[in-house]
Amino acid sequence: FVPLGGIGGISLMAILSFLILLRKEKRKTREFYKKNGGHVLEKAKFIKLFEKEKLKPILKSSNFIGKGGFGKVYMGLLNNEQVALKEPISGTILENEQFANEVIIQSQVIHKNIVRLIGCCLEVDAPILVYEFLPNGSLDDILHGDGKEPLNLGLRLSIAAESSDGLVYLHTKTNTKILHGDVKPANILLDDKFMPKISDFGISRLIARDKQHTGSIIGDMSYMDPVYLQTGLLTEKSDVYSFGVVILELISGMKATHSDGGSLVTNFLEAYKKEKKATQLFDKNIAVTEDLEVLDSLAGIAVECLSLDVDQRPSMTNIAKRLLNLTECR
Repeated sequence: FVPLGGIGGISLMAILSFLILLRKEKRKTREFYKKNGGHVLEKAKFIKLFEKEKLKPILKSSNFIGKGGFGKVYMGLLNNEQVALKEPISGTILENEQFANEVIIQSQVIHKNIVRLIGCCLEVDAPILVYEFLPNGSLDDILHGDGKEPLNLGLRLSIAAESSDGLVYLHTKTNTKILHGDVKPANILLDDKFMPKISDFGISRLIARDKQHTGSIIGDMSYMDPVYLQTGLLTEKSDVYSFGVVILELISGMKATHSDGGSLVTNFLEAYKKEKKATQLFDKNIAVTEDLEVLDSLAGIAVECLSLDVDQRPSMTNIAKRLLNLTECR
């Protein structure tokens, strides 16, 4: 009987330990939920709150699809919908109501050319954001990935026009003006019909910064407005500059790189300055005689966007109108 009693005691201790761990885990989950602004987000109309258990099957290395400025990205099925989960680096996200308010702003952005934020999970140290999934990947993948079929000019023009429409919406049509801060081909995602959707907008506002370094720059240096780099002041015209670099990539097929000399922007502006054209830099796949006029017009828009005089840059509204005209006239 003694051994049986001993086994019973061990079993009881194991059960008690398990229950204590369970209580600790539940308490930790509640603390995370509160820390991440759960009580504010509960009242939001457009946002779904997911339990971490529902997301666990997606957060596996086999579902990992990439890494961005926000953290790791995973793809999977959630409630029979294909989604992308963005898992930030721990400790980099704003806490409490600041985070909740930014998420509410982003969840209210509903436009055909902007990636939809479906919801988030708050029961973890750093909240996980749940977005719609775009099957054709990013414009960066399509333009520069291995073995991809080159896009024709019609598609490139359409991607530029519709992307600009998404940025116009962010700049002028939302209750709170939203500046993207990191416009680049990797943040322009494409659906199954190659319709572009802007992603990762407002990410810089979700990221917590050291109070001593509030002027720290967030974004990809290859697409960054030099004026923003100097002043640390992000404006709509910063997004305009970055969009100018995107147009360059669309018409040249080349990737922008951040370097002192020999970069796409430098080469393009020098060529344009000499001849008021940059024909030699156009992508050979689309530089056919009948389309050279359209390409020259696109090059002209890009040059205006890349002006170092911020006041000389056009607004996104102006750019969108001109791109739409080019699309309709072609």
